[in-house]
Order: sequence, then structure tokens, then C-alpha cells
Amino acid sequence: MTERAVAVTRTGWMPSPALAGAIVVGVIGVVAAFVMSRLEPALIGIPLLLSAAWGWDRRPAASVDPVEISTAVTVDETGRSGDATLGIHVAASATQGRGTQRPDALHLRLGLGGAGPVEAVVTPRTAADLRSEVPVVHSGPQRVAAVEARALGADAAWASTPTDEAAVERVVRPRRAPLRSLPLPARLLGLTGQHISTRPGDGGEFRDIDLFHPGDRLRRIDWKATARAGRGIDLYVRRTTATSDAAVHLALDARDDVSAVVADWPRAYPRPAVSSLDLAREAASSLAAAYAGAADRIGFDDLGESRRVLPPRAGARHRERVLRAIEATAANGAPFTRVRSPRLAPGSIVFVLSTFLDDQPVTLALTWRAAGHRVVAVDVLPARDARELPARDRLALRTIELERSLRLEQLQSGGVELLVWQDAALREAALRVLASGRARR
Repeated sequence: MTERAVAVTRTGWMPSPALAGAIVVGVIGVVAAFVMSRLEPALIGIPLLLSAAWGWDRRPAASVDPVEISTAVTVDETGRSGDATLGIHVAASATQGRGTQRPDALHLRLGLGGAGPVEAVVTPRTAADLRSEVPVVHSGPQRVAAVEARALGADAAWASTPTDEAAVERVVRPRRAPLRSLPLPARLLGLTGQHISTRPGDGGEFRDIDLFHPGDRLRRIDWKATARAGRGIDLYVRRTTATSDAAVHLALDARDDVSAVVADWPRAYPRPAVSSLDLAREAASSLAAAYAGAADRIGFDDLGESRRVLPPRAGARHRERVLRAIEATAANGAPFTRVRSPRLAPGSIVFVLSTFLDDQPVTLALTWRAAGHRVVAVDVLPARDARELPARDRLALRTIELERSLRLEQLQSGGVELLVWQDAALREAALRVLASGRARR
């Protein structure tokens, strides 16, 4: 998959900080030489003033003459979760005098992946063909690469204003884990599906043998049971249980996104590591795909946004809508507190995917459990790496861990079941336990 972003900008020339700094330092050196009656400050100031005068003399024909910079970013993705090959092409031309020539250098500001911006000064020939490997670590919406450029004149005395940013953004699909066991709601209220319900109907397993009643189908008559009864008047039919579908609601808490490295939690540009939203998207996508494969109805809600909830529905088109909504979830940076909990379909099973670092997901989960739904709390907080923390921060982390464990105990005491997602072996074992029987109301 190849994506390309192009920005063509015409900017004006302006004196660079180097020219202004040379003039200021040069004047200070000359004045200090006269005041102190010493030659050394003048030996520093006079060359700077001469270089500033030389740079001013070599300025563009007019300070408003435009410089045109074309920035193109091309990204070739080598794999869904691998690295991306980045190609950057920057071409600049400036109008000076009668002709058009290339600037002496280009000042680039590069943003690659989730790392902080990097600045570099390169020649136009080097900027015309830059290559780099960008690690694609996280899933969801992200900026793969962004480039800003400005032209530099002779000796960097003159520079253009920064250009428009050329950026490539994409949504990376999360990895989906195969799930062999799926928990079901306490009651199956759907009319069609692949799960065996407790009510009588067609298409399920054998339930019992009963007398023929008006409305029973003739093909249901069990002639062997009728013959064993020894009566020629009464007919007996085989009754089966009906098949049904499940209503599944995925509530993803995307209000925060924390890295596995605890020292990077307050940083604007954390190092590449698995984050809580990566695990949440993976869990939500895996559950949605698994339940959709069983022809169940799936709903989705992002607890970090106030947008419309996707109600539980079945079908391939709705499944793709849910998967796209999961892939597009991102931490918005501002907490969003719900005034009231979202309304769910009757008899739903609710998966609350959160780090449980605050009380809001706990309150919602307990509210849904009190309303009669089966609720499973999916812990998506990655394993914490606290090796780089000082002693004071380690104590703060222990306090956060204690508060979180109390919230998880509160959930379990309120009838909410717990599923830790990160460990694959423990996750599969927990899913088998959850799927072995339906929770009682």
C-alpha cells in the first residue's frame, strides 16, 4: 500500500536569526572594544559585521521575491504491523535577479512515526531523495510522517518562511487474536442464530417428547414413541430447543492511552511500546470478529466520545462498520464524563474494555450489571515496566496499582466478571471458564 502527500508553497524571504545575531554580537564587540580599550572584542565583532554586510549585499532581489518549495512524502507499507519505507522529495527554486536558481540549503523539520520532530539542514540534492525506515508499532489512526521545509540563502543569512506541512496519516488495523470460546448472555432473546436457547422451537437439540397439540408439525411425530405408548389415539412428538443469537455490546474506554513503559506516561512522545489502546483495539476487534462469525448482533460504544452508539445488529455490513469504528478510536486528550449510561439491548452481554485507572468505567459496569446484563470487564492495561522510575515515582505507582486493584475487586464483588487480555494463555483459559456457563441473574 502506497500513500503520497504533496505540498507546494510559495513563501517570501526574510532575514534569518543568523544575520540578526551576527549584527548584534558584532556591534556589542565593537562597542566593548572602545569602552575597554582592548583589541580582542573588536577582533570578534568586526568579522561578524563584515559577514553580516556581505550577507545583506547578497540578499534576494527583493525581500518579497517568492521561493517555491515542493514537498512530497511517499510511504510504502511493508506489512500490517511492520516498518514502513519513507521517501521524501523536497525541491525548491527561488527568484533572484533575472533568473531562477536553487537555494544553497534546505532546513527540514521531520516527524517520523510517534517520535518527536527532528530538524536537519541538507543540500537541495540530498533533500531530493531522502529514505528512512519508520516503525509502525501502534494500531489505530496515526501520523506516519510529516515534513516542513524552508529555503536558506547564501551563508544562511536569508531564509524563507516555513512551508505548509506535507503529512501522511493512516489507520493501521489492529491484530486479531483467534478466540475458541465465547461467553454468552444470561438469556438468549434472539429468534435466529447458532446458539441453543432454553425455549422450545425448531432447529436445536432434542428437548423432550410430548403429546401432539394443535399447531405441531406432522413431521415432528415420533412414531416409535407413539407405538411404545400402546395407545392408538394419542400421538407423541419430539420437541427441540430453539436456536438464538446473542446481543453483544463492546464499550471501549479510549479516554486515555498509557504505554507499557511507566516512565513514558507523562511524555508527549513515548518510546515505541505496546500501549493500552493497542490492546483495547485488539481485544475489541477480536471479539467483534468472533461474535460476527457466530451470526450474533454486535454493538459498539466509545466511552471517550459523545458520538452516536452503534446499536447491536447482525450482518456483514454492520460488522465492517463496527470494525472501522474500533480501528478509528484514539485518545482525545480530554476526559469525557457521561451524564447517563448508554442504553443497551435487553439481555445483552457487555464487554467493558478499560485500564480502570479511574471510577467511570467501574460505575458504568456496575450500572449495567444491576440492570440485569452480563458484564465482563476486560483489563487492557499492559504489563508495567518501572525500571527507570525513581523511588518517589515507584511509590506513586504502587498507590495507583492499589487503587486499581480495589476497583477490580469492587467489580467482581458486584457480579462483574474479569478478563485480563494481555496474557494469551491466561486469556484463553479465562474465556473457557466464562463460556462454560451463563451467569445467573
